[in-house]
Amino acid sequence: MLTRLIPASVAALPVIGLGTWQTFDVGASSSDRAPLEDVLKVFVELGGKLIDSSPMYGNSEEVVGDITAKLGLRSKLFIATKVWITGRDAGLAQMDASIRKLRAKPIDLIQVHNLVDVDTQLATLREWKREGRVRYVGITHHTASGHDAVARVLAREKIDFVQINYSVGEREAEQRVLPLARERGVAVIANRPFAGGDLFRRLRSRPLPDWAPEIDCESWAQILLKFIISHPAITCAIPATANVGHLRDNMKAGAGRLPDEKLRARMATEAV
Repeated sequence: MLTRLIPASVAALPVIGLGTWQTFDVGASSSDRAPLEDVLKVFVELGGKLIDSSPMYGNSEEVVGDITAKLGLRSKLFIATKVWITGRDAGLAQMDASIRKLRAKPIDLIQVHNLVDVDTQLATLREWKREGRVRYVGITHHTASGHDAVARVLAREKIDFVQINYSVGEREAEQRVLPLARERGVAVIANRPFAGGDLFRRLRSRPLPDWAPEIDCESWAQILLKFIISHPAITCAIPATANVGHLRDNMKAGAGRLPDEKLRARMATEAV
């Protein structure tokens, strides 16, 4: 698995992580959780580390925390979540709840989601970082319409991570956010790597392109992920899945050859 350094430290992250939106929002029964136990176990076995959740994802934080504790995986994971609420006290309560559910103290990364009350929540997170309650702080957005606001925060604030939507089908981040993050030394997590499934719906009936073996790709998922992680500003992409087969396929994108700029340009026209 390829890794990328976190600019704010000397630590590195594998380039393929794991999202939990919808996929980890399940009940407490063994039948609900057994497939996710398999996913997390194999994720770590294959070199995965970053798992991203949120208090807005239903039961996802609690499920991640319970499974992580059951399997003894906390020390092997980089656990990230978000705060998405207005007001200092409300933010504190939400973040405390996330840490309890995720069983992650300290927690690796908390991100201000969609820039909601960003100044207030970043101030709290900086306090937490000084106190050792969180290792890194960041901001997120999941739509291109928020990129200008994200860029303004990147330009004025010292943060460790930014998480934005980026894929071969949603390339707007290339205009401002990715160059600015690289300039400012901010790690970048790419969400919506398959454009919410739209890319698969377009590509599922098409054969793999003849250049796929040149970058060691055996599936469209691997091609789409390699496009993302081949951008020099990207630290990690976080496809979400509750299926071990899909996980294994995704994780293969983190190894082998990556496309150069010429092939990336071709991918941008042929893989959409």
